[in-house]
Amino acid sequence: MNYFHSYKEHYRSLIRLGIPIVIGQIGIVVVGLADNIMIGQFDTLHLAAASFVNSAFNIPILFGLGFSYGLTPLIGQYFGRRDKFHVGQLLRNSLLVNFCIGLLLTLIMGVVWLNIDQLGQPEELLPLIRPYFSLQLASLVFVMLFNSFKQFADGITDTRTPMYIMLSANVLNIAGNYILIYGKFGLPALGIVGAGISTLAARIVMLAAFAILFYRSVRYRRYLAGYKKSRYNLPDILSLNKMGWMVGIQMGLETALFGLTGIMIGWLGSIALAAHQIMIAISTLGFMIYYGIGAAISVRISHFFGQGDLVNVRRTTAAGFHLILVLALTASVLFLSSQNFIGYLFTTSPEVTHLVSTLIIILVAYQFGDALQITYANSLRGIGDVVSMAVISFVGYLLIALPVCYLCGFILKGGITGIWIGYPVGLTLTGALLCIRYYRRTRNGAPLR
Repeated sequence: MNYFHSYKEHYRSLIRLGIPIVIGQIGIVVVGLADNIMIGQFDTLHLAAASFVNSAFNIPILFGLGFSYGLTPLIGQYFGRRDKFHVGQLLRNSLLVNFCIGLLLTLIMGVVWLNIDQLGQPEELLPLIRPYFSLQLASLVFVMLFNSFKQFADGITDTRTPMYIMLSANVLNIAGNYILIYGKFGLPALGIVGAGISTLAARIVMLAAFAILFYRSVRYRRYLAGYKKSRYNLPDILSLNKMGWMVGIQMGLETALFGLTGIMIGWLGSIALAAHQIMIAISTLGFMIYYGIGAAISVRISHFFGQGDLVNVRRTTAAGFHLILVLALTASVLFLSSQNFIGYLFTTSPEVTHLVSTLIIILVAYQFGDALQITYANSLRGIGDVVSMAVISFVGYLLIALPVCYLCGFILKGGITGIWIGYPVGLTLTGALLCIRYYRRTRNGAPLR
C-alpha cells in the first residue's frame, strides 16, 4: 500500500487530465454511430455510400490527429519550464504546419475523389458518394487547424475546454443531421448530403469557437504575446514535422494492421466480416478510454521532461500504467461476463454472434498488450523519442503481427480466429519493445533533451 501511496498525486492528476480527453473521444464515436443510424433510417443506399466514404477518410483523419499529437509534448516541455512566450510561438507555427498538412491530405484525397469510379463501388452509389466525399474533403483543413488548438490546450493541461467545444459541436452535428437528412422545418430532405453539410458546419464552428476563445479568454492571454509577436521559424517547423510525422506514422501503422486484416477477413465471407466489424466497434470504445489516459501520460511526462525531473517522469509512467491496467481488467471482466450475448446487440444472426463470442476471448487476451503499448508509446512521445516509437511500431505491427495473422488465418487454416491471434502477438510484442526502449532512454540521469 505504501508503494501505491507514493503515486497518489500522479493518479489524481492523470485522471483529472485524462477524463475530459476520454469524454471528447467517446463523443466522436457517438457522433459517428448517430450518423450511421440516422442515415440508415433514411435509406440503405445512402448508408452504404456513407460507410464507404467514412472508411476512406478514417486514414487521413487519424493520420492528421496523430500528426497534431506531436505538438503536445513540445508545448508541455515549454509549459513545464514556464516559458509562455515559446508556447504561443509554437502554436503559431503549428497552425501553419497543420494548415499545410491539411492541404496535403486534401490534395491526396482529391486524387481519390477524381478516381472514385475506378474503385469498384456499385454504380448506383456513385451519385451519392461524390457529393458526400466532397463535403468531407472540404472539412479536412478545418479539422487540422482545430487539432492545433486542441493539442495546445492539452499541453498546458486545459483538457476541459476542448471537451466542451467538441461536445457542443457534436450536439450541433446531430441536430443538423436531423434537420437536413430528413428535411425538417420546411427544408428539403437531403439524406447523405445533409449529413455531410452538418459535419462540415460543425467542424467550422469548432475551429471558430476555439480561435475566439484563444483571443478573448483570460486563461490564454498569457500565451497571446508569444503568438502575436513571434514569427514563423524553421527550427519550430522542423521540430513539429519531426514529431508529427513520426506520431502520425505510428498511429497509422496500428490502423493499417486492423485495416489490412479486415481486408483478409473479407476473403472469408460476409459472416466473418460482420463479426469482425462488431468486434472492432467494441474494442474501439476500450481503446478510446485507454488512449485518453495515455494522452494525459504524455502531457504530464512532457512537463517533467522540460524540468529535467527523471524521478517524476518515471513515476508518471508507472502511475499511468497502473490506471490503464485497472481499466483493461475492468473491460476484460465486462467482455467476459457478456461474452455470449454481446453480439445480439448488433445482429440476430446466430452464426455471427457465435463468432463474436469466440473472438471475445482473444479480445481479452490482447488487453494487456494494448495497455502496454499505449502507455509506453505515449511515454516516449512525452520525452520526444518518436523516431524509435515509429520504428518499433513498424516492426511489431507490419513485420510481425501482419504475417502472423496471415499465417494463422490461412496457412494454418484458422480462419478469422487465426487472424485475430495475430493481434495479441503484435500488440504485446510492440508494447514490450516500447517499454524496453523507454527504460533504456531514461535509466541514466535526466532524460536527454
